Order: sequence, then structure tokens, then C-alpha cells
Amino acid sequence: MSKLPVSKLPVRPFASRFTPVLVITMLLAGQPSDAQSAGSDKTVAILTPFQQSVTTNLMIDSLQMQAKGRGWKTTVVDTKGDVGQLASRMEDVISSKVSAIVIVSTDPNQLKTQIASAGAARIPVFGLDSGYISGMAMNATSDNTAMGKTISSFLFKAMNGKGNLVVLTYRPHPGVLKRTQALDAALKAYPGIKVITEQQVQVPGPIENSRKQMENILLANPGKGAITAVWTGWDEPAIGVTQALQASGRRDILVTGIDGNSQAVDLIQKGSALRATLRQNFPQMATLVVQQIDRVFKGQPVSATELFAPATLVTRKP
Repeated sequence: MSKLPVSKLPVRPFASRFTPVLVITMLLAGQPSDAQSAGSDKTVAILTPFQQSVTTNLMIDSLQMQAKGRGWKTTVVDTKGDVGQLASRMEDVISSKVSAIVIVSTDPNQLKTQIASAGAARIPVFGLDSGYISGMAMNATSDNTAMGKTISSFLFKAMNGKGNLVVLTYRPHPGVLKRTQALDAALKAYPGIKVITEQQVQVPGPIENSRKQMENILLANPGKGAITAVWTGWDEPAIGVTQALQASGRRDILVTGIDGNSQAVDLIQKGSALRATLRQNFPQMATLVVQQIDRVFKGQPVSATELFAPATLVTRKP
């Protein structure tokens, strides 16, 4: 497996076999006690429209447990896919005078007014697998452009540089957008690969939605070779696509994802159509955010406005 470059900020590697609880326990073991950590009376509000996502929920759980280890209170707001409601709920938590806000898996450009309001109220706003805009303290994520390049390169080589490609993505998410833009750029060097359709996956419910989308795409492209591969912006659509391919008996189509969630990795190792993913270190992203919140609570500047956790390419073991 090959590793992507990471930021200059030192990060602690974790073996992929660790469960989230074990990872978090190891992280907390090296953290300062409540007495040592700044602001034991602090409250951190965590907002997301996508808590139903496996990876988003993992990040929130990690963030909450690490915050608890530092003596901070947390409150979680999930708007179940409604970004408009997220803006309203963010105004509510600003009014409640929380100590800090973390937006998870969402585009801060859709919250510009609220981020400005938080700044006026002297409430720092942090991103966790989101994006960064002026007015925020910082954002922690993976290098999404690098991941997009890596997974696209893997897929194009598996396609022998030619064929018909289906793209299932979700450009409103800032991280997925960068991955998809990396795909767009990579395609320019492969004139033999044709994108026959790009479709946006519905969120929540990306597995079920992408399965239905793929079923319809298969009906519209029934011939052998009509579809060579499917590039998906993250693992849940890749899982739905793989399920559709298994149900249809189509064994001639390749699939890739990004995230490294356990169901996707299991499908890869079983030799399904899903051939590769990139395992992101979501607990480490939460750790980076917690570390920067602690710095701000202590009156220190953030280390950087954008920090990256490492990601690792996962393919089938020989």
C-alpha cells in the first residue's frame, strides 16, 4: 500500500485494525488532565447535516470523547441533510454563548453569515472534514486533492487507460468536490476514457440511492463494455454500486471509493467489483481539531488554518 504526503505538523500513525474506541483510548492516554487542559468549564457545539454517515458519526464520537477527556462539555446538532436548517441552528448555539463551534462534513461557504456572527461574538469556529474560509479558526481533513489524484490514477491504470466511466459524486461537500476536481484534471491526460454520465448522490441515504442510480445506469447500458468502471466520491456510493453490480451479475465493471470504512474494505478483500479505497484517519482529524481548540482556549494561535491527517491506499491483499 502507498501512502499520501501529509502536512508538516507531526501526526501519530494508528494501525487500521484498531477500533474507534481503542484509537480514542490511546489518544486520550497522552492528553493532559482536566486540570492541565485549558477551560474545564468550556462548551463545544458540534454541528453537522450528516450524522447518519458512518464516517461523520465516527468523527463526532471521537471529538466528543477527546473533549470529555479535557473536561469540556459538548452538544451535537444534526439537521439530517438540511443545510438551511443548519444555519438556523448555528445561530441558536451562537446565542447560547458556547465556547467554540465545530462544523463537521459541511461547506462553510453555506454558513458565511453565521461564521461572521460567531466571530463578532468571539466564538471560534473550527472545521472537521469540512473546508476553510476566512473567519474560521481552522479546518482538519485529508488532502482531498491528493486523494482524488491517487484513486483516479489507480482506476485509470486498472482500465488500461481507456473505456467508459460512470462518476457518482456529491460536489456540494468541499472535500468530495476537491476529489472530483482532481478526477476532472486527471481525465485530461486520458483521452481514451469517456465519462458517459456524472450523477449526484442523494444524502442522507447514499448507499440506497447510489444502488438505485446504478441499477438505472445498467439498464441504460446493458452491453458488455458499455461501462468499464465507476468512480465514486466516497465509500458509501461505492458500496451501493457494488451491490447493484452483484445483483445484476455484471462482473466486468471496476469500482473505486474513498474513506476506508469497514464494509468497503471487506468488499475489496472478498474480490468484489470494488477494487480500491483510500483509508482516511478520521480519529486523527478529530485529534487535530481538539488540539487546536485547546490552543485557542489557552490564548494561543492555531498552528495552521488547514491541517491534514494521513490517508492510505487499500487494495485486495494478494
